[in-house]
Amino acid sequence: MQTYEQLLEENRALHAENEELKKLLQAALARIAGLEARLGTNSRNSSKPPSSDPPNAAARPKRPPSARKRGAQPGHPGTSRPLLPPDKVTRTIDLKPETCAACAAKLHGDDPRPVRSQVTDVPPVQPDVTEYRQHTLRCDACGAKTTAPLPPGVDGSAFAPRLKAILSLLSAPPCRLSRRTVEWLAMQLYNVDISLGSVSACEETVSEAVAAPVEEARQHAWASPEAYVDETGFRQAPQAVPEEPLSADRAQSAATGPVAKLSAKAWLWTAVTPLVTVFLIHAKRSAVAAKQLLASFAGILVSDRWSAYSFIDAVRRQLCWAHLLRDFEWIAEFGGEAKAIGQALVAETKLMFESWHRMKEGGLTRSGFQERMAPLMARVEALLEECAASSHDKSARRCREILKLRAALWTFVAREGVEPTNNAAERALRPAVIWRKLSFGSGSERGSRFVERILTVAATCRQHGRNVLEYLVAACEAHARGEPAPSLLPQAAEKRLAA
Repeated sequence: MQTYEQLLEENRALHAENEELKKLLQAALARIAGLEARLGTNSRNSSKPPSSDPPNAAARPKRPPSARKRGAQPGHPGTSRPLLPPDKVTRTIDLKPETCAACAAKLHGDDPRPVRSQVTDVPPVQPDVTEYRQHTLRCDACGAKTTAPLPPGVDGSAFAPRLKAILSLLSAPPCRLSRRTVEWLAMQLYNVDISLGSVSACEETVSEAVAAPVEEARQHAWASPEAYVDETGFRQAPQAVPEEPLSADRAQSAATGPVAKLSAKAWLWTAVTPLVTVFLIHAKRSAVAAKQLLASFAGILVSDRWSAYSFIDAVRRQLCWAHLLRDFEWIAEFGGEAKAIGQALVAETKLMFESWHRMKEGGLTRSGFQERMAPLMARVEALLEECAASSHDKSARRCREILKLRAALWTFVAREGVEPTNNAAERALRPAVIWRKLSFGSGSERGSRFVERILTVAATCRQHGRNVLEYLVAACEAHARGEPAPSLLPQAAEKRLAA
């Protein structure tokens, strides 16, 4: 029979074991909650792309189908292709009836207002091949031999600047074609027989030609009043990927800069400003890469809450409300008090966007928008404070993280010209993301430089309504002559032409 002391000791042991089991149970429940939260993340409540949604994910909300039929609606004014002016018409053919359709009598004269129709076609392309024969002659006076140099602008390459520009643009992310497809199209469209290696060589030439203008655009972005930034995954074949800033002059070959360890993983960064859009491929998704992209930027930065941007003071930032809305929807999917707070935050955010779009469409003045926002801002911050003090650890932690950047929540309300989302940066990245999925990224560090430079050229030219191909041709022609390439900045280009 056990003594009292033995029973007491056994009871203490059971109590200790019970406390240990409670701790294990709490840890297991926390881990289960975390796993369930991870399983519950999708494109609606996180930054995950829609393509990653599992089959059981709730469908994204869609607009209800309209009762209207497809096509133009009754009363629609309609549109037609405008006629080109006479100086844009290659040839004009007058068609006159010879006899009257009623009595067969001969007809004479001219119609002052004939019915005009224009047919546009592309003529068959035959390559324009120029052969240069460099003669070497001996001097009768001294016996020395002299070889005639190539004309200015001819660099000895088998392909002229325009063809290099066309092939490089076709293989670049905006066009999303593989080099094999470009090789095939060169023959089908232009009757030019070219190898895969030659396509790559054309890309290298174009990359070198636009390096200085791209660097100029990058430095202009640093001086812009606001910038919309984002980053996405990118792949580069396992070779040296730059990790630290390459050099002050990015026009030089990036291959000479310091490099990181061998890795196939990289990141594509972008900064969209009012006049230029610049891109950077970097080995890291860190502050090191963000600082290389933004350098001395002193304007308003619009981004998500990624910690890489925390080196910029919150008073000079605007958090993306599209990302915040997904955070609030994530909170609303929990039960209890977190759900109610999350739903209230979602409702306030949608109300904010409604007022914002109404102002953008002209139905609300900016002062009226600011008056509407004052009570809404107070309600949102009160809800965030309530959630941060709640007993639900995950949602409380998320709201505390958001409140740390309280100063970056409402910059777009106080400062005109600042948008509440970084959608501009996400749109700029979309062509590169699609191209990456089709091509698996770049095959070398040199290829990464081509990608970031051609993306910068294409996006910036599009901002100005500028013909991308004609710019690339001009840059390649200047490169062949050993002259500076045209600027990507419209003011700089106008000043150069005036001079």
